[in-house]
Amino acid sequence: MPGTLPRFPSMPRGVTMPSLLNVSLPRGVSSPSLPRGITMPTMPTMPSLPSLPSLPRGVTIPSLPRGMSLPRAVAMPTVSQAPRRLLQDCCAVLDHQTPGGLCGCCWALRPRYKRLVDNIFPEDPEDGLVKANMEKLTFFALSAPEKLDRIAAYLSERLTRELNRHRYEYVCIAMEALEQLLLACHCQSINLLVESFLSTLRLLLEADKPHLHILATNSFVKFANIEEDTPSYHRSYDFFVSRFSEMCHSDHDDPDVQNKIRVSGIRGLQGVVRKTVDDELQVNIWEPRHMEQIVPALLVNLQQHTQSNSESPAEQTEVCFRELLGRAAYGHINNAIRPVLMHLDSHSLWEGRSFAVQCFQIIMYSIQSQHSHLVIQQLLGHLDANSRSPASVRAGIVEVLSEAAVIEATGSVGPTVLEVFNTLLRQLRQSVDYQLTGYYDNAGKHKTTSTQEKTLQDAVIKTIGSFANTLPVYQRSEVMLFIMGKIPVPGIYPALGSPNAGFEGSRMIQVMLLKSLLQVSERYESSNLLTALPSSFLEPLLSFTLMEDPEIRLLVLSILTSLIDRRHNAARLSSASVVFDVSLLELKEDRCSRQDNLFMRKHAQRLYRHVYLACKEESSGRSHYQALFTLLAVLSVELANEEVVVDLIRLVLALQELALSNHECLSAVNRCGVHAVCAAILNLLSQLGPPPPLHLHVTQVIESRQVDAPHLLPEDAFSDTHRLPEGELKVDEAFLFVQSKICEALTGSSYSAHAERFNTPYIPQLTDEDRLSKRKSIGDVVSLQMDMDPQFCPDAQQKPQTEQITFETLKNAIEDRGSVEEEERRRRMQLVERFQTAPFEEIAAHCGARTSLLQSKLDQVFDLIIRPPPSPSGQSPPRSTPIYEMKFPDLCVY
Repeated sequence: MPGTLPRFPSMPRGVTMPSLLNVSLPRGVSSPSLPRGITMPTMPTMPSLPSLPSLPRGVTIPSLPRGMSLPRAVAMPTVSQAPRRLLQDCCAVLDHQTPGGLCGCCWALRPRYKRLVDNIFPEDPEDGLVKANMEKLTFFALSAPEKLDRIAAYLSERLTRELNRHRYEYVCIAMEALEQLLLACHCQSINLLVESFLSTLRLLLEADKPHLHILATNSFVKFANIEEDTPSYHRSYDFFVSRFSEMCHSDHDDPDVQNKIRVSGIRGLQGVVRKTVDDELQVNIWEPRHMEQIVPALLVNLQQHTQSNSESPAEQTEVCFRELLGRAAYGHINNAIRPVLMHLDSHSLWEGRSFAVQCFQIIMYSIQSQHSHLVIQQLLGHLDANSRSPASVRAGIVEVLSEAAVIEATGSVGPTVLEVFNTLLRQLRQSVDYQLTGYYDNAGKHKTTSTQEKTLQDAVIKTIGSFANTLPVYQRSEVMLFIMGKIPVPGIYPALGSPNAGFEGSRMIQVMLLKSLLQVSERYESSNLLTALPSSFLEPLLSFTLMEDPEIRLLVLSILTSLIDRRHNAARLSSASVVFDVSLLELKEDRCSRQDNLFMRKHAQRLYRHVYLACKEESSGRSHYQALFTLLAVLSVELANEEVVVDLIRLVLALQELALSNHECLSAVNRCGVHAVCAAILNLLSQLGPPPPLHLHVTQVIESRQVDAPHLLPEDAFSDTHRLPEGELKVDEAFLFVQSKICEALTGSSYSAHAERFNTPYIPQLTDEDRLSKRKSIGDVVSLQMDMDPQFCPDAQQKPQTEQITFETLKNAIEDRGSVEEEERRRRMQLVERFQTAPFEEIAAHCGARTSLLQSKLDQVFDLIIRPPPSPSGQSPPRSTPIYEMKFPDLCVY
């Protein structure tokens, strides 16, 4: 037949194929065995081959498929070499090889998987992937999964060839085929495809065409969304992390192309995170070397807000950043936050604050709530590391801390509560030092201004309040005690600032810490004032009301008011007036609780005394008298009972006498302020339960002042346009509250049981300890003397039971009374000073000696009390061991 191969004669016995051909086979091709039914010629020599018949008219040699080429021409100098080459090609085809001979053009004789792969490529690339042939290839791959690696390798080879020839349409078709195979074969055999797939992606990402980068990224994202059943131990994504991060920093000339490349890079990083973060056997994406590439690449794009659609880099970055942080476990938080801090430092983004706040808002909302305290600790450590940075940088970090604490209202502080506040208070001290010296470094090279440092101080105080609001009530009490312990007291505690700060530095630190304390107390809510204002906190706080600095006294009054005001009436009482409507207040519906009564019995006289002394301060202004009225009004509303109301009226009458006294060096403005406080508080008290006659008397006095002495009323005395009468300030009897009329008004009511206390005018007991430190209570406790009965002290000399009192004794007692009191006062001062300045070991030894003495006395008492009863036989029974001498196991003792 025309077009068929000629039939060869059989080969002689003993003649082999290589000797016959006398040619060397190509590399990799072994000498094939003869197929069944084909014999070699028996002649010893090969006859000349007949010429091949010519093709019929109209029959042409078919064209080769696209992508295939004829092999290189084989040189055949003689006719005898042609049949040998042809035989070589035939044998190779029969052995399913593809040599470079003539049979390479025989497309029908190639392996099936190659023919299926070639069939998916159309003649015209614009037609796209041939879907019918793609389905055949998919079916073949699923039927013979062991050939997936060869299919993928051939597809990768075909894509590489098309890429080198710049035929990018066929490159897209090859990538689409690889994607469909991946999606169809996601089973245990997917690993056979992945290596060729990833190597192809690397090839596309290394090209210099943006559309190929986008194509490779989209394919990688599809691959990342596939859930694999079996892990791969040898896969590495380091190249993709670095390449996608590089794409996020693209600076292409065309803005649209630049945005597309950046978005692709962000989506690629998102795919890497999804593929590796949940698989412990994969590469650890949380390592610092990866996070230092991923996080800055995301933050650079997060700063772009030029576009608001979902395809802008900023929007995509926020989605990716949230997903990354949401997948972070406990041990990965630090590695994810550290690059954020480094990026903000290197690009000076703390000073702008808005971007830094936005970053940490995303972080705090994205991470798991139980890990939020780790972010706070990282920020606090970074704040300490930047203590020598400009004030604007420190203020930016502090503001971020404040916003982070507000976002995460529970658990944001974590286990180290006091350490958080200690760090913030340390920043306050350093800021005060920098403000006084004018430099924020020890070398004196970098200058700072008071305005910048005050901005930082306000930010720190606000942050302290933000953190305190996230704590439970019992921890807020601890924080207030902690802050109170940090406030320096002149002459008692050294200044917390630098040694060169001096008195002004101590004063500024006192103001800053009291402002911080006010921030904590403003939102402090406690139903029990005994826990809100314990003695260890109230005593040192009240001692600051006697300081000369008016700003400190005003802060202390505000702190007291905020802690006592549990029904939030202070805002309604902020404007003192004699026409105040009590119905606007939120009054308690029941009587005072037992805890409130105990608090007033324990601390009321101390509160009254400090209010009285605060009114005597010459440096007090209108704001101080307004704060004093608010404090007394809150006390009346929150804690008033019959006894408290009577004591408050006595205090008001004493303040009225103070304003009238000529012995006090008070200015006319201060005297008018005291009279105004008396009028306002009596007007309020008369409406809170006392009988109507009291309110009638108060109203008459107020009306008299409104006509002839308006400067004695709060509306005029507390205003900025206060007008004083000309000449010396004189107050007529008609403008004063009369004690006898008040007693008469309370007669016959439930207040009459306490009315007899009006007979004793209120006189505060002034003590020297008012200006000492809060450690006074420790000295008082230690100074207690315990006198034992002399009969149990054999070593001590017994005192006489009676003492003869004579005229001379009385005379000496009267004469020495002053010196004895002076000696007693001096001894107490020495004792207090000793316990404040002596080393701890000396104090402990002193107390231990007293304890051992007391124990010996108790042992003597127990020996006398615990005696065994007498035995009838006359023999004393064995002495039993007292229970206080028994040795108990450690587990039974607590």
